[in-house]
Amino acid sequence: MRNVTVAATQMAISWDLDANLDHAEQLVRDAAADGANIILLQELFAAPYFCIDQLASHRRLAHPLEGHPWLPRFQALAKELGVVLPVSFYERAGQVDFNSIVIYDACGAELGLYRKTHIPDFPGYTEKFYFSPGDTGFKVWDTAFGRIGVGICWDQWFPECARAMALMGAELLLYPTAIGSEPADASVDSSRHWQATQCGHAAANLTPVIASNRIGTEHGEDSQITFYGKSFIADADGQKLAEAGRTEREILTATFDLDALAEKRRTWGVFRDRRPECYGVLKTYDGVRG
Repeated sequence: MRNVTVAATQMAISWDLDANLDHAEQLVRDAAADGANIILLQELFAAPYFCIDQLASHRRLAHPLEGHPWLPRFQALAKELGVVLPVSFYERAGQVDFNSIVIYDACGAELGLYRKTHIPDFPGYTEKFYFSPGDTGFKVWDTAFGRIGVGICWDQWFPECARAMALMGAELLLYPTAIGSEPADASVDSSRHWQATQCGHAAANLTPVIASNRIGTEHGEDSQITFYGKSFIADADGQKLAEAGRTEREILTATFDLDALAEKRRTWGVFRDRRPECYGVLKTYDGVRG
């Protein structure tokens, strides 16, 4: 038996950048006090979701990993509390910027970096203006509490991302997120679709999913997004074990026996019966040309 307790968190963000970091730290402390070993904060929690607009001035929010102004605070927090922290940040890397996440182990060690692979470009979610496509490939990390895979927001809509991490041995799939209303069509509410997609990843890979979203309304120059929260934890059957509301600051926790889940994956057959030689079409854009 190898039990691990995971936490998904959600909170509102403002342009008081110091307060955002303080609130995020408090969420981590509260989740650790609830017994969480691996704690997920939402995507780009240090500032409002600046991708609503295309403003060159927002690029000042990006910083290199080395010598970063606030990441060491969360590295020290992971060590102090003995928890695993995937921390989302806006990364400056030479002449380009990435939407990245760094993984801190429970001893405070920096395990590595993942850069968001899939970059969306929709009204209100104009991330291609700010971020280059990630160049790290999908990654997993051996932490003090199990092997984890982490995708970032738009990555969570792609089954290839989840399957790649599962094939690399991820025992838990984590997705920090920033998603809400659609400025181009206020009638659209994607929250159920968003959850169902990720629950499908959990079921298809027999691997729990932990998703953290933000809450609150954030304003751009000409439009706004109301982030719908609904952070959740799904089990290896794709069933939601815990779900947050739309407007509340919340911490969700769930406990999994990673050894029991590993045995379930081995006996279920979805990995044994894969036919990689038949999946070449997945390497095409149009389903025809390789």
